Amino acid sequence: LMESLGLQVSPEHQPKWEGKAREELSSTPAEQVWPLLQDFFGLNKWFPTLATCLPVEGISGQPGCVRYCAGFKTPVDNNNEETVNWTKQKLLSIDPSDMTFSYSIIDGNVGFKGYISTVKVVPKEDGCSIEWKYEVEPVQGWRLEDLDTFISSGLQVMAKRMEEAYSVQA
Repeated sequence: LMESLGLQVSPEHQPKWEGKAREELSSTPAEQVWPLLQDFFGLNKWFPTLATCLPVEGISGQPGCVRYCAGFKTPVDNNNEETVNWTKQKLLSIDPSDMTFSYSIIDGNVGFKGYISTVKVVPKEDGCSIEWKYEVEPVQGWRLEDLDTFISSGLQVMAKRMEEAYSVQA
């Protein structure tokens, strides 16, 4: 309506993008997956193309701790090899009994503003699933589908790597 009246809608007033990805781990119990995700400074072991995940401040797994993540590819990189994508991410809350945590991106060069994510491990009879919910202000140069693809394909690889790690241990 605002646009049809010739008024510009400023980005601050656009609704946030929201999405959710879910991946089933058919052979790996939730109790095996949760410790891997709970290691907030260890994301680079699981997330594809993430070269670096370093502690910036705090203790891994305690609210307020911050990690620096760099070297990941996004769907809108335009194959620019010069640019190293990076973000600083802060753990907002964690509930081991519910196997869930939330974090926000507090700085970075990929254009994410107001990004908050909640990751949850859901136990099932045969294995578990990982749910990754997120919201972010619309990102310049991205479409919501790009973000959906980035999160869901990343989660797919994470789940596969976690299943492989478990089957080696089991």
